Amino acid sequence: MRTAVIAAQAPPRAEGSRPVPRAPEPAEERDLVFGGFRYTCRIVRQSAPVTAPLLLLGGSSQNRYSWQGHERWLAPLCTLVTVDLPGYGSSDFLPAGYGIDFLADAVRHMLVELDMPQVNLFGGCFGEVVGLRFAQRHPGQVRRILFGGAANRLPELYKEAVPRLRRTLERGAIEEAADGLVRLFMSNPEAGKVRRHAAVARLLQQQFVNQTPDDIRKAVEHNTRLVTHGCYEPLPVPRVPTLVFTGEFDTLCTPEMGRELAATMPGSLFTTVKEADHLVTVERREESADLIARFCTDRPIDDLPYCGPLESPSAASAAART
Repeated sequence: MRTAVIAAQAPPRAEGSRPVPRAPEPAEERDLVFGGFRYTCRIVRQSAPVTAPLLLLGGSSQNRYSWQGHERWLAPLCTLVTVDLPGYGSSDFLPAGYGIDFLADAVRHMLVELDMPQVNLFGGCFGEVVGLRFAQRHPGQVRRILFGGAANRLPELYKEAVPRLRRTLERGAIEEAADGLVRLFMSNPEAGKVRRHAAVARLLQQQFVNQTPDDIRKAVEHNTRLVTHGCYEPLPVPRVPTLVFTGEFDTLCTPEMGRELAATMPGSLFTTVKEADHLVTVERREESADLIARFCTDRPIDDLPYCGPLESPSAASAAART
């Protein structure tokens, strides 16, 4: 086990009689092995939590450190877990023959190793694909579900871009591939006002350009994995409190696709985050952290100034079938 110290953040103000949790403890890193593949998780423990541990599964271009900016608001409430699953981040390369079921079972393996029988589950973009399969295969381990920038089918934009991006990466044209990935993940500036659009586009471009050969190899394999195995299986989903949210200008996983996903999940709610696109958790970091924190602690999420109306797609879908 490796331990790294993070600066303690000021906890949020007490709300009514709600006690103020303690500052989080130093972060731990654990190297684990599942199915012969090494992977690494990061845990920021809270010794006086007000809710179950929060597992944050990020997108394919994110790693276990991508959520440090959210810790200021989330770590005072509960223990946080992030992970580089096999095939991602600094973990072992995972051949594309291993699909989403394998990754979902790796999540379960990690939680067993960490002695966490239940978690609040957040999945963003590709993290939703793994998170939903985990919830379907291991429903008893999920307390609440939140998905951001999510869909239950591969976006046409993505399916069209994958062969082109694969060829670009394989011939080493990194800057060209980075341009394509930025266009894929971010909305057209003319679609509507998106907070920090230019700054996030520059950061994303820089991140892609600075990929190592190992990163590129894993990115190519990731795309092959998704195209080969698909992202969704129509399996039962646990009836737990569920929220799906999407940036209002998300052109990759559109709000309509988010509603479609929410409609398949019993009792789920859906909303959009204003002035954001697919990278909503980066563009509106504080607001997305607040939304996650509120949902995980059973505080109201209707009439939030940064969100659109709260919808119930699953209820509407059930009513349409009767």
